[in-house]
Amino acid sequence: MGLLGIVLGLALLVGLAFRGWTVLLLAPLAALVAALFSGEPLLAHWTQTFMGSAAQFLAQFFPLFLLGALFGKLMEDSGSVTVIADAMIKRLGEGRAVLAVVLAGAIVTFGGVSLFVAFFVLAPMAGQVFRVANVPRRLMPAAIALGTSTFTMSAFPGTPSIQNAIPMPFFGTTPFAAPGLGIIASIIMLVFGMAWLGRVETAARKAGEGFGGTTTVDTANKEDGLRERAAAAHEFDTAELSRGERSAAAPSLFLAALPLVVVILVNMTMSLEILPRLDLAFLAEPRFGETSLAGVGGVWAVITALASAIVVALAINFRRLPAVRATIDAGANASVLPVLSVASLVGFGAVVAAMPAFQVVSDWVLGIGGGPLVSLAAATNILAALTGSASGGLTIALDALGPTYLERAAAIGMDPALLHRVAVMASGTLDSLPHNGAVVTLLAVCGVSHREGYRDIVMVGIVGAMIALVAVILLGGLFGSF
Repeated sequence: MGLLGIVLGLALLVGLAFRGWTVLLLAPLAALVAALFSGEPLLAHWTQTFMGSAAQFLAQFFPLFLLGALFGKLMEDSGSVTVIADAMIKRLGEGRAVLAVVLAGAIVTFGGVSLFVAFFVLAPMAGQVFRVANVPRRLMPAAIALGTSTFTMSAFPGTPSIQNAIPMPFFGTTPFAAPGLGIIASIIMLVFGMAWLGRVETAARKAGEGFGGTTTVDTANKEDGLRERAAAAHEFDTAELSRGERSAAAPSLFLAALPLVVVILVNMTMSLEILPRLDLAFLAEPRFGETSLAGVGGVWAVITALASAIVVALAINFRRLPAVRATIDAGANASVLPVLSVASLVGFGAVVAAMPAFQVVSDWVLGIGGGPLVSLAAATNILAALTGSASGGLTIALDALGPTYLERAAAIGMDPALLHRVAVMASGTLDSLPHNGAVVTLLAVCGVSHREGYRDIVMVGIVGAMIALVAVILLGGLFGSF
């Protein structure tokens, strides 16, 4: 009955999330269903297990969401993202519209912009590029997903994504764990994803399908609505400019890209040079949670990098921001829903992990042959699928099984950096099921239905990521971490 409750809770979460229901309500409801079938106390699991785990996630990672959303809003309102995207399109040409969107997404997310903010920034740009190049709109979500949710989220060394930060306290690693393997995996994801999107685009052109080639009435209505909003926004911006309320033109390409460069350089410097040299023995005191540099160093590095980039973005774009306080408020507010959604999914996973039946799943996962890498990849994949969240599934997997994997790795002399990279990559595969909050959001902002765009998301976000994960496990097993 316990396993049945877990399955029913997951089915409820997936089914209603697919229809657009908020996970803020679905996650605790699904958790209660799982607890009910296990004969566990419902209120105790809601207020103690669910909320306790969600609160712990918020305490550890909310600063990353907050600063990431604020940075993304500053980059958007200052015109920096548009300048970078336009420059890439001019250099690549209209014939490479898909590649331009993918690379723009990679630059934005690798620069520290949170995933949900990146979607809202990139969707209008992608729509304009695809319309000019007459590429089918239904490929927009997959192109954005390839640039934001694959190699720059889980594989490329140094990425400031939340997924790349989560394993650091467990394994004592840095964002640059297993850099060689990460680069190889990134190349596999990018090449496979571009090959698939190129194949689909070519077939669409042969069939006479262009940007407006969608067929459903709902999608047509969405397109009309998006066009009307875009036109209204353009008219508003034009009126604002005519009244002189924006005091400066868009930044140069150098200035637009400078904050992104700052994020990367400061993150690297903090991780590899500054933090390891500091005397942080005071972290062992009870008032600081009895932790260590390994437990907080990765988060501190990304926080410092984002804060530095925010200061730089404000300094060089202050006159370009018509309402600085409004921009800051909007950025801060934009962080709340994503972090609460992920925290709720972490809470759901924590309740599932607390069920007696979960021990059966854990024993099965730990019993998978092939060593700690295969077992870790399987566990993270399963839990990411259960929660519909890469960060949620990864956190639950490491909370429940991280120490076990670390002990097994130490017993055979395996570098924890290899565990880090495999865990992060595994979290970015089956997380992209239909109930994933990022998938639902991405399809919505692009004006594309699941039926139209989800298959291509599966190919670039799940199949390509799986191929890269298998390659890393094989190479890591043969040559170790590099």
